Amino acid sequence: MMKLTSKLAALLSTLALVAGATLAQAQAWPTKPIRIINPFPVGGGTDTFARPLSAKLTQSLGQTVYVENQGGAGGTVGAANAARATPDGYTFFMGAIHHTIAESVYTKLPYNLERDFIPITVVAYVPQVMVVHPKHPFKTIKELVDYARANPGTLNFGSPGSGTAHHLAMELFMNVTGTKMVHIPYRGAGPMMQDFLAGQIDLVFDGMGTSSTQMKAGKLRGLAIATPKRASLFPDIPTMDEVGIPGMVISTWYALWAIKRTPKEVVERMYRETVKAMNLPDMKNIWASQVAETGGMPPEQFATFVHSEIGRWGKVVKDAGVKLD
Repeated sequence: MMKLTSKLAALLSTLALVAGATLAQAQAWPTKPIRIINPFPVGGGTDTFARPLSAKLTQSLGQTVYVENQGGAGGTVGAANAARATPDGYTFFMGAIHHTIAESVYTKLPYNLERDFIPITVVAYVPQVMVVHPKHPFKTIKELVDYARANPGTLNFGSPGSGTAHHLAMELFMNVTGTKMVHIPYRGAGPMMQDFLAGQIDLVFDGMGTSSTQMKAGKLRGLAIATPKRASLFPDIPTMDEVGIPGMVISTWYALWAIKRTPKEVVERMYRETVKAMNLPDMKNIWASQVAETGGMPPEQFATFVHSEIGRWGKVVKDAGVKLD
């Protein structure tokens, strides 16, 4: 009995030492550079928010916080790599709404968003807008829909990748309006926008942040916005509801996750520092320039939101019959 008690005492002592070391490590965090994996190429919407945020976190945390772009397969390549990272608090993941869609689009996804990541918070919400290249005469959604119905398969639309919110928003739009257009997937919003401006694709359902500058310059034309009310930056663009397509309320949101088993103290501090950074005046100006709303919901609320988004987009994916290997 004495031997057993001694062994138990030794085990408990060891566990206490390990727990103490883990806590001390978390309290000392960070002691080296921190990586944020962005699963899309440079120049896309995720970069727009990840890079200024990383700069502010560098200042507040006292260690370099850098963004590493790992594009491919609609953001799932970078997500899979992030899921395999060491959960020591030095790798985070800047994902998006696309990753809740990917859960039902991909038949062989090498990770699970809810199982392999710890939600931290939403960073930004950007309304989506239907945008056409000015080479086309369409000035309204009705003109676009009438042409698409009369000429099925003639128009094409771009997206940052198959299974992204841009892609699924257009699938939903085609389903509701009874139109058929050809999908052209890209490896990120940056490459898509280059071809769009060159007139190689006809239209996109895009985050207003990435299209707003080009719309202001007259290089692209916005037809309708997928929000309950008009955007103050573009008061002349009607909502989808106003043009007779109710229910199309879609925002592209971007968010920060930690890797599963990252110390709780690290996750909590990263949440606090992220919210603090996003509420700085210069950061609010950057968000406003992208027609974006600031996020900041607590991790527990964000986890519930992610779960609901997976269910919501799962239905759209099923109705559209979209499946990828």
